[in-house]
Amino acid sequence: MAETDYYKILGVEKNATDEEIKKAYRKLAMKYHPDHSKGDKKAAEEKFKKISEAYAVLKDKEKRKQYDTYGANGFHERYSQEDIFRGFDFSDILKEFGFGGGGGFFSGGGRGGGARFSFDGGSPFGGGGPRQTAAVKGEDVVYELPVTIQEVVSGTTKAVSLRHGGGTETVNVKIPKGMVSGKKIRLAGKGQPSRFGGPSGDMYIQAKLVKDPVFEVDGYDLYMTTGVKLTDALKGTRITVAGVDGKDLNLRVPPGTRHKSKLRLAGQGIPHMRGAGRGDLYVEIQVEMPSKLTDQQKQLVEALAETGL
Repeated sequence: MAETDYYKILGVEKNATDEEIKKAYRKLAMKYHPDHSKGDKKAAEEKFKKISEAYAVLKDKEKRKQYDTYGANGFHERYSQEDIFRGFDFSDILKEFGFGGGGGFFSGGGRGGGARFSFDGGSPFGGGGPRQTAAVKGEDVVYELPVTIQEVVSGTTKAVSLRHGGGTETVNVKIPKGMVSGKKIRLAGKGQPSRFGGPSGDMYIQAKLVKDPVFEVDGYDLYMTTGVKLTDALKGTRITVAGVDGKDLNLRVPPGTRHKSKLRLAGQGIPHMRGAGRGDLYVEIQVEMPSKLTDQQKQLVEALAETGL
């Protein structure tokens, strides 16, 4: 199922300001409100529902943050339509935009016998009469956990102290292999308690790789540098480098290797968090240039120069 893109529905960018969002909604509301729309009233009603839902989410700072963080599907797992429209008085908003109030989502009395929109501070998708209010889940929390590259490669368990329910709770969190920066695992029910009697939110443990003195990380690939002598770069050689898990890896440096060339050791990077396989290790060759030559070395260089090298 395709995700609902609220920004696209309102025709604004993801970094749009509150004023830009309100302006976009006003423009679309004027176009699709059944009291103003010409042509297919039913299509206009459906369009108006969509833009109103988008406005209800993006106008609310917390709902917008949740939508941006988890995407449309994740957002709708946390918010029902009742939750989306809770706390918004659309009657006042629509009056500000020049529309009348009224009762119910659709009620008679629009101009020309058409339908009149009014939200009465609730969801526009509920009918008249009493409705059961769904229990609202507590807020989810993201906890950023520092991890080393070695811990991500081998997997580990870390004790984490969480503020939960007014106190502190220590839980052992299993860090799976491949949990690179930005990857998350969920601790169900370890988030903020609900203010409305619902279940507690969840806590998401998000990895943050600490800087390593040897390796740099790009996704699941690793990068390191090592030096070779000028003569070895010219004629080729074999060298040994230490892998991220401490094992010695044999690397062939082909003849004529240039300074800052990158040589790949396949499958020696970080394991994938889901599925088989690993990233690669790229070794950047730093060709070491001598700062001073002996008399013998100078003679040899001059002899090489005479050969056209």
